[in-house]
Amino acid sequence: MRRASYVVLAALAGGCASAGARQASKPTPQAAQAAESSSTERAQYPSSYRRHPNPPVVIRNATIMTATGQEIANGSLLMKDGKIVAIGKSVDAPADAAVVDGTGKYVTPGLIDDHSHLGVYAAPGTDAESDGNEATNPVTAEVWAEHSFWPQDPQIPLAIAGGITTIQALPGSANLIGGRSAILKLIPARTVQEMKFPGARYGLKMACGENPKRVYHSRGPSTRMGNMAGYREAFSQAESYRRRWDKWHKDHQGDPPERNLRLETLAEVLRGNIYVQNHCYRADEMAQMLDLAHEFGFKIRSFHHAVEAYKIADLLAREGTSVSVWADWWGFKEEAMDGIHENAALNQAAGGRPLIHSDSPSGIQRLNQEAAKAMYYGQRSGIPVTREQALRWITANPAWALGLDSVVGTLEPGKMADVVVWSGDPFSVYGKAVQVYNDGWLVYDRNDPAHQPRTDFELGQTPPPGSDR
Repeated sequence: MRRASYVVLAALAGGCASAGARQASKPTPQAAQAAESSSTERAQYPSSYRRHPNPPVVIRNATIMTATGQEIANGSLLMKDGKIVAIGKSVDAPADAAVVDGTGKYVTPGLIDDHSHLGVYAAPGTDAESDGNEATNPVTAEVWAEHSFWPQDPQIPLAIAGGITTIQALPGSANLIGGRSAILKLIPARTVQEMKFPGARYGLKMACGENPKRVYHSRGPSTRMGNMAGYREAFSQAESYRRRWDKWHKDHQGDPPERNLRLETLAEVLRGNIYVQNHCYRADEMAQMLDLAHEFGFKIRSFHHAVEAYKIADLLAREGTSVSVWADWWGFKEEAMDGIHENAALNQAAGGRPLIHSDSPSGIQRLNQEAAKAMYYGQRSGIPVTREQALRWITANPAWALGLDSVVGTLEPGKMADVVVWSGDPFSVYGKAVQVYNDGWLVYDRNDPAHQPRTDFELGQTPPPGSDR
């Protein structure tokens, strides 16, 4: 590696020396065009994700939980070139396919956590790694979580070992509008760009209730009506900004409007290109936020935490807004007091789209158990929640909340091969992820240290035999 670095440096030095002796050449038409273009016309922090090559894999004799309503006993699944190719009682596999014996094991889609702060609140939890809240203004729509994300966060391999293949890394909830989320493939990487899910839309983190009041009480807003006024003012400005830019893009007369990064993000929300992910606990405030969305013509994709969602489950189902909830975590502040164990199940029964999220570097490691708890809470209360519905709470439903349900979230031919092999029933406390495939690549294998990723932060630290890694 050091020799290669020296070769590169030598080549660069030679190039600089020879350039000085040559006559300056005229810029190419492409270079001239790039020089005349504006920042709004250039790629904005594009994904550099590339699928890792992996031989074809066939899993045989496993219980295949597709999250499509079908659970196949003693079934098989074939993945090749990053795609699921075939699923059924038996499948034909190429001669070079690696064969995984799934006897006694279960197979599910890769798990998706639509509310994570991995990378932006990285471990160790010091002030130096606390990069999730730009708590300097009630509206900071201009900030992007990816610009804080640290790919070397040692919590990432632990989440991978829990079967997580995709996350939405969000800014925190100090602000009324906290900024853009990052949709990431959960793989070992050197840069956040290498993890960015190709083609994924950004989310906009918004927060109502106590958090903005507490953070800005002396500077405003200090009340819930102040919160609402802050949202309305921000989106009112964004409406005017969007109209100015839309007019200029239509006729290109005169100079383009001055670029405003804060309003640019909000204008994309109004255009429907960025999904609103709204931290909100109380039922009455969720109803208020839906009215706000009606006023300015956008949709709220999901209410996060939503501990009182069961009170307005019919309204949420009618609006087509999902709820990203915990199984049994509430009561830690006033607006979180009125939670119940049956929240997810009651939203499911009302025809809604519940999700189980973590909001925790610990909870993300056992998201399957969180879904199991929520399922059993509902069943114990007489709410007929099926295993397939509960599985969708951590696969297909979060995929929809991120706008990726056509690509991931279920096991179907043609979809991305995000696949988890479990040691047993994933709804059992004893079920552990044995293998995790991300886009067909074996990113984690519980029985093979060569496929147990660790970050640079962990170099020299070997997990003891039998540990939960």
